[in-house]
Amino acid sequence: MMSGSTRVRMTASERGEQVLQAAVSAFAESGYAATRTDEIARRAGVSQPYVIRLFGTKQHLFISAMHRVCDRIEEVFRAARAEAEPDATPEQGLHALGHGFGIFLADREMLQLFLHGFAASGDPAIGDEVRTRFGNIYQLVRDLTGADVHQAREFIATGMLLTVLSAIQVAGPDAVAPPWATEMLDDCAVLDD
Repeated sequence: MMSGSTRVRMTASERGEQVLQAAVSAFAESGYAATRTDEIARRAGVSQPYVIRLFGTKQHLFISAMHRVCDRIEEVFRAARAEAEPDATPEQGLHALGHGFGIFLADREMLQLFLHGFAASGDPAIGDEVRTRFGNIYQLVRDLTGADVHQAREFIATGMLLTVLSAIQVAGPDAVAPPWATEMLDDCAVLDD
């Protein structure tokens, strides 16, 4: 006799997506060095050998997780720019992209993994990927907005400040915002309405 719940079989692609989501969560929580593939497997509900079969190595899995985060950042920026006026000035374009930071701040995991990517960049393969993707994000900001080097650098610098403030939990959901953090957040031009 069958129980009340029917088990649905997942495709390899769906299972791979499940493992990648578990990896993003685990790496965001513990970083590259401290995260074990058996922990990712446990979170995904698969075996550790299956994780390795899908991604090859922990390093490849971490790089895939970093790509997922960078893809999401680029997706949010493209969507934010698409909602702005087509003939927007660089300042208006940057302002539109800045609204995307609300999405990033609401997803602390994404920003945490982004920071762990920088920390793991001493590994040559990871470092190459992180540098390439960070450069791509910088270039995307310039391309979407027409911003000059100074404007784009200020935008990226403010974004990195917000990323750090999120990591120390003074920005984003459930933030503990001491006066100095509130002052800094109030001054962040990317969050202005």
